[in-house]
Amino acid sequence: MFVVRDGYIYVGVCLVLACLTAWQFGLYWAVIPLVLGLYFAYFFRDEHRPLPNDPNVLYAAADAHVMAIEEVYDDEYLMCDCIKITTFLSVFDVHVNRSPMAGEVKYQKYTVGQFVPAFDKDATFKNERFAIGIDNGRYKVLVIQVAGLLARRISNWVQLGHILKQGERYGMIKFGSSTELYVPKDIFEPCVKKGQKVVGGVTVMGRIKQ
Repeated sequence: MFVVRDGYIYVGVCLVLACLTAWQFGLYWAVIPLVLGLYFAYFFRDEHRPLPNDPNVLYAAADAHVMAIEEVYDDEYLMCDCIKITTFLSVFDVHVNRSPMAGEVKYQKYTVGQFVPAFDKDATFKNERFAIGIDNGRYKVLVIQVAGLLARRISNWVQLGHILKQGERYGMIKFGSSTELYVPKDIFEPCVKKGQKVVGGVTVMGRIKQ
């Protein structure tokens, strides 16, 4: 387990404040920034997980709980009827996002928005979001990072043309959020249920039928 680079500034500032507070006001008051720094280290944690390699399954993009599994039409990238799986990340979950499949990043779009709670059914349409489309030459998927009430920044670590490995880290959302996975309906069979806890790069979200 380690702390991702995005968390260095948060942890570092808290540790500096703890030292300054201890120097000026004593160790008792330094506990506050120290505890906050420990929480940031916990929030920005990540785990070394083996990269899977199975083109016939899609893995979870994040550690989260399944909020909804529904049929929708995607007019952003896939342009077809899809199965959409929405997962919610609490402030206690690992927030690093992982690619559900291996393939090339063929689409990216950042949308500025509001910050309503990520579990709100309207969050998809109102909130800040970052979408990536991945193509492996056989089929395509769309993964969307959606900011939440506390999430104020979406970090993306890949660019168009990047070749992702299955389970590879590609970004994170800071402080509570949701992720959405869109897969063409005619090729996908979900393997998860609403309310289920999933683990990024470990839990199989569904299988490819063709």
